[in-house]
Amino acid sequence: MKVWLDGGLVDEHRAVVSVFDHGLTVGDAVFETVAVRAGRPIAVTRHLWRLQRSAGVVGLEAPALDELIGAVTETVAANGLGDAVVRVLLTSGPGPLGSVRGGRRVTAAVLAGPYPGWADTAEVVLVPWPRNERSALAGVKTTSYAENVVALAEARARGGSEAVFANTAGNLCEGSGSNVFLVLDGTLVTPPLSSGCLAGVSRAIVVELLGIPVEERDVPMAALAQAGEAFLTSATRNVQPVRTVDGAALAACPGPLTQRVAAAYAALLERDPDPA
Repeated sequence: MKVWLDGGLVDEHRAVVSVFDHGLTVGDAVFETVAVRAGRPIAVTRHLWRLQRSAGVVGLEAPALDELIGAVTETVAANGLGDAVVRVLLTSGPGPLGSVRGGRRVTAAVLAGPYPGWADTAEVVLVPWPRNERSALAGVKTTSYAENVVALAEARARGGSEAVFANTAGNLCEGSGSNVFLVLDGTLVTPPLSSGCLAGVSRAIVVELLGIPVEERDVPMAALAQAGEAFLTSATRNVQPVRTVDGAALAACPGPLTQRVAAAYAALLERDPDPA
C-alpha cells in the first residue's frame, strides 16, 4: 500500500510520524473520509473544502485545495483502488506534552483502506450523552473520536448499529458517524447545523442538490422514534434507511420518501461523482 505523506507517496511501512505528534498525544488533528467507487473519489472537492474549514477552526494551516485533491488522486491511482475509502489527515505535528503546540509544520497524510460493508438498514440506539452545540469544536471533524467510540460500543451492546445523540437542549443532533433525516407528517426534516451536528457532505447533497424539499429545524429527540420513516447519511453509508429506534420498528423501512431520496442521490453521483 502506498501512502501520501507530507508531499509524496511512500510505502506504508515508511509512513510514520513521531510519537510526540499532537494528533496522537492530544487529538489535535482534523480529517476527512472520502469514498472511492469504481476508482472515482466521491464528492472529493466538498470533503476537502470541509477539511480546510475544520483546519481553520482549530488553527491549522491546511495545504491548498489543489494539493489535497492531487494527493487523493495520486493515492487512489498508486494503489489501483476500485471501491475503497481514503482518509485525509492533518495534524499539528510534534509538540511538547500538553496542549501547547510545537509550532512545526502541519503533518499531512492520505491513506486508504477497504470500503466498509453496511447493512441495508440501520438499527439506531439513542445514547444518553449529549453533544454540546456551544462547543468551540461543534460541527468540526477532529480526530478526538473517543466519545463516538464509547457511544457506538453502547449502541452495539444494546443490539444497534448506530448511536444517535441529542444536544444539550434535548433536541435531535446526529449519529456517531452520520447525519439523521426523518419524515414527520409527510415532511422530510433534518436537524439544523446550529444543533451542533456535523455539516455532513452527504447531508448537504440531500439538502441542496436533489430538488427534494427538506426542512432544517430542531425537533425533540423523541421525534425520531415517532417518525413515519427515517434514514442516515454519510460518505460511506450514502442513504441508509432506519429500521428500528431503540428496538422498536418504524412504520416504514424504507419508506417512500427515503426510497425517492436514495434513488435521486445515487443518480446524481452517477452523473457527477464530484458535485461542487
